[in-house]
Order: sequence, then structure tokens, then C-alpha cells
Amino acid sequence: MGGIDSRYKRGKHDPKGLFILHQDRDIVVVDKAPGLLTMGTDREKMRTAYYQLTDYVRKGNPKSRERIFIVHRLDREVSGIVLFARSEQAKIALQSQWDQVEKHYLALVHGVPDEPDGEFSSYLVEDGVHSVHSTADSSRGRLSRTAYKLLRTSHEISLLDIHLLTGRKHQIRVHLADNGLPIVGDRKYGGKRGRERRLALHAKSIAFKHPHTGEPCFFETRTPFMFSRISAQPE
Repeated sequence: MGGIDSRYKRGKHDPKGLFILHQDRDIVVVDKAPGLLTMGTDREKMRTAYYQLTDYVRKGNPKSRERIFIVHRLDREVSGIVLFARSEQAKIALQSQWDQVEKHYLALVHGVPDEPDGEFSSYLVEDGVHSVHSTADSSRGRLSRTAYKLLRTSHEISLLDIHLLTGRKHQIRVHLADNGLPIVGDRKYGGKRGRERRLALHAKSIAFKHPHTGEPCFFETRTPFMFSRISAQPE
């Protein structure tokens, strides 16, 4: 399996808020819109990627035995690739290789990093109000690592390629804010609202081994317009 051509157009029957990048008997790969939960909460159960995709594979038939299994999730505010399994076995196979799955994000941040590429690491801990922060106490937090590469910068706004080396809650957002590079639109962690009035973080690509065939898979989304407006070269 190769990459997905970013010129593909949205299908007429794609579920609302999702663009189907690929589907087979074992997996479904989607490009999620910002503002859509990956899975339900006590307050919101229907307006989620999981609900929309389940209805899609069941073709609207509530008696269908088709199921969708959540492999990982994106924050509501984050757009981009989400991988789902179509069986319990596929889910287990994908999650068992998760440390080797390569995930890249695009982030627009305030400021310019000191070096054109590098890595941030810290121990992250979640407090009681669903906020995450770094701690010096390794017994309380989980070691988290985020690599970055500067792609472009203009007027103190930088476009970064983020390679997620571990997958903790709010990891990218906290690491960038900790290092003076808050994400545009991330008011929770110090970023100012941008023109688009959304969090400027997008899950751009994912690479993994197919849970059934073992073949290498690579999927990449088209780049949202807000990330392509920075045209200057890295300083």
C-alpha cells in the first residue's frame, strides 16, 4: 500500500466531518475536521467521528453487525488523520505496534525556535481539570518526547513539522508552550487566537504496518489552507 494522493476529492457519501482516505476489511483511515470529537463523552455521543463512521460502515442500518474500533484519538480541536480498526483483532495488532507507528503533525506557532530542528522532552502529568503540565518529578509524570523541524517562518509565526515520538495527552501543545512556542489559537496553553479561530494543529501523516498483511502503509492528508499561507523561507 502506498501513500494517498492529496488531490483526491471528498466522496459524495463520506460521513459528515470526515474524509475517507482509505478503507479495507481491517482498517479505515480518515481525515477528521476540527471541532469533531473522536469518541463520545457523557455530554456528546452522536457528533463524533466514531458515531459518524459506525453509521457509515453500517450504511444506516442499525441492525448491521459492522463495527468500528477506536485505535487512538485526536483532541476535538485538532484536525487530521485518525486510524480506526474494523475488528478487535486488527485493533490489538495496531495498538501493539503503536510505539513504532510514525506520526507527523503540522503546527503554526508564535515565535521562532532557537534551532531549525531538535527535540523537546519532559515528564507530563494531568491535573484535576483536564490540563496537562510538565513536572520534574519522574514518579508522577510519564516521559514524553516531541521532535520538530522548522519548515517556514514569517512575522514571528513559524510552521513546524512535528514528529510525535510518544503519544501523551496534549503532549505537542504542552511541549511547544513550555519552550516559548505556543500553538496559534491554543488559548488553553497560552496561544493567541488566529485568523481562522481554531487550534493550528493538524495530524498530517501516519505510517504503520497493516494489521493483517504486514505491508507498510503510509497515508497523508492534504494541507489545510491556514498552514500554507506562510510563504517565507526559514530564517
